Amino acid sequence: MADPESNPTTVEETDPDVEEVDEEEEEDDVPPNQTALGLTSQLMQNPQVLAALQSRMDGIVGTPSGYIQSLPKSVKRRIKALKKLQFDSSKIEGDFYKEVHELECKYATKYIPLFEKRSKVVTGGVEPTDDDCDWPSDEEKEDEKVAQLSDEVKNKAKIGDAEKADSEDKEKKEDNEEKSNEKPKTDEGADVKGIPSFWLTVFKNVDMLSEMIQDHDEPILNHLQDVKVKFLSGEEMGFTLEFQFESNKFFNNTLLTKTYTMRSEPDEADPFSFEGPEIIKCKGCEIDWVKGQNVTVKTVKKKQKHKGRGTTRTITKTIQNDSFFNFFSPPQVPEDESEMDEDLEALLAADFEIGHFIRERIVPRAVLYFTGEALENDDDFDEEEEEGEEEGEYDEDADPDYNPQDAA
Repeated sequence: MADPESNPTTVEETDPDVEEVDEEEEEDDVPPNQTALGLTSQLMQNPQVLAALQSRMDGIVGTPSGYIQSLPKSVKRRIKALKKLQFDSSKIEGDFYKEVHELECKYATKYIPLFEKRSKVVTGGVEPTDDDCDWPSDEEKEDEKVAQLSDEVKNKAKIGDAEKADSEDKEKKEDNEEKSNEKPKTDEGADVKGIPSFWLTVFKNVDMLSEMIQDHDEPILNHLQDVKVKFLSGEEMGFTLEFQFESNKFFNNTLLTKTYTMRSEPDEADPFSFEGPEIIKCKGCEIDWVKGQNVTVKTVKKKQKHKGRGTTRTITKTIQNDSFFNFFSPPQVPEDESEMDEDLEALLAADFEIGHFIRERIVPRAVLYFTGEALENDDDFDEEEEEGEEEGEYDEDADPDYNPQDAA
């Protein structure tokens, strides 16, 4: 009787699945790694598989890898010490930004005389002197070039004979006599006061503000004479935007304000998210509209039909209307941040961004936004930022034409 252990084929015969795999590998003689690659390639061409993988990857992003949890208690204890140091560092950073804000308040007083003179020039209260206007412009440079070329041409021209020169002198004398008899021409636009539509043009040149301005807002914004920033110092850190209007037929206010309160210290609930001062709330003002001139609301008529009687009635409702002046009626920030939904959070974030942009960019550089020069600088900055993002997104593993030798 044969020993079962001496015959290895009995084990293989009792497991036909294993035999099949072995035979196929011998017949095809395909390395296992190539088979796996072929299968992976087929799967990656299946859109359903790709969608499932993407969904799985989205779920993994942001989740802990498990490495921190696997560390010994002694190491976790040291990590806690590092976090406490990080928190102390954030508090020092908060003190730094508070001092920066105090420095802003100090230097803001030095800008006041310049901004007041700007306001007077814009509104026509002051006519700038020649010294005030001594600033080169592209148009003047072009005129100087043309004048220089014409002088060169005149100097090179040669008069053929003396009689021609005499006749030219006579013609000049006649021209001078005619000009002396003419009435002096007045400067074009001499009756124009200041710089018309200055702030309206500034706002319309900025995308985030132009989207807010409706057609019915423009006649009102033509009465806007100045926009100022007043910094709040002391315990309450922040700033107030002041919009000064001349008397108009739309509302009785001459001053509209928007105050932003800022926080420059780590939030106790999320201390490690601190990245500098942030706006936490804002407060507008009440506009005293003249009757029938409120552009922030509109009246609509709706017809309602009674189900039982079949009669129809018309009701009038007042609803909110799109307007730039809704900027002065911002939504209130709830005391409990957990009550804030996504829509309210997005609305407040947009409002805070607009207020910060007016403070940081528009008020200090108003004339450059009026002429459009500041917009060109902003566009250049955005292009550089986008180029940097594109370069950062390159993945050599996903590039089928990537060659390590070329890269080296």
